[in-house]
Amino acid sequence: MTLGAKLPTHYHCWPIALNKISLSELSDAHRELTVAAQRCCENAYAPYSKFHVGAALLAKSGDFFTGVNVENSSFGLTICAERIALGAAVTAGEREFDAIAIATPGGHMPCGACRQMLAEFGDMQILAIDSGSDLVKTTRLRELLPMAFEFGDRS
Repeated sequence: MTLGAKLPTHYHCWPIALNKISLSELSDAHRELTVAAQRCCENAYAPYSKFHVGAALLAKSGDFFTGVNVENSSFGLTICAERIALGAAVTAGEREFDAIAIATPGGHMPCGACRQMLAEFGDMQILAIDSGSDLVKTTRLRELLPMAFEFGDRS
């Protein structure tokens, strides 16, 4: 590719394995997790974008931790719901996770920064739900971020 060449408008690097299922088709634990993400979505602080996000992270211990997006007038300081849930879990001593549910208008997947933060703790199930419906998109974190950055030995 030469300098100044334009990429195609629909440029995709890899196909993503994405399933769409009803909330009722999830396991009990994943349904509870997804409902928790939907419920906490109401508590998001999003006065600028009005884009409310709720997240619930399921630790392998069976405990789950919630978070909401918190916006700031200095937009770069805004914190995503997924990172708040992850911070709460790590603060509680958790290091291994099974799944994260994210509730947004439209059922969006985590942003790139959140994908990398979650990848620090290994692969997990991603459950994205439209905050106003029962349709859930599911995939694995390794599908969303197949070559996550790793600095070296984490021990």
